[in-house]
Amino acid sequence: MEARPHLTLASASPRRRDLLAQIGVVPDAIVPADIDETPARGELPRPYAGRLAREKAAAIEADGLILAADTVVSAGRRIMGKPADAREAARFLTLLGGRRHRVTTGIALRLPDGTVRDRTVETAVKLKRLSQDELDAYLDSGEWRGKAGGYAIQGIGAAFVPWISGSYTNVVGLPLTEVAGMLAAAGYPLDYAGPAA
Repeated sequence: MEARPHLTLASASPRRRDLLAQIGVVPDAIVPADIDETPARGELPRPYAGRLAREKAAAIEADGLILAADTVVSAGRRIMGKPADAREAARFLTLLGGRRHRVTTGIALRLPDGTVRDRTVETAVKLKRLSQDELDAYLDSGEWRGKAGGYAIQGIGAAFVPWISGSYTNVVGLPLTEVAGMLAAAGYPLDYAGPAA
């Protein structure tokens, strides 16, 4: 197998590291990008996610490939980031309850020559209406912390999601089909062979 180029992941998210590991990708370095994530006035969710991913990729000083991503949850035009506290998480979960919303991830891969390849992936998700007891228990769990929209589909929050249309891994934080394709096209060979039986 050809040598893999150096890969830097511009994210501190353990979920993204775990997702990449599922397809045999272990970044050589993890350097979280420190950028202003405030949406521009009137900015819509899809362009916002794409812009942040590109800005994160541009903000990192590293050789080789730089992979950056940003995931946002939106209800209509309203962007729902990571809740600041339990009260905001409760507002998000109440707003999303009983309706469909979108999870959008912008992905940017910066090549060694500075070229940036990017994609944006959307998944539609329906969250059930939570009873007050369910909402209180979920807030008490703390799982909502650091999660766009205030829930984690890969955790306890899975009990609240009766339906999705699109990429499951996108909702977790990184759409693997698209990322795998982008890495392979950039000369980062993927080894899907598991351990010998």
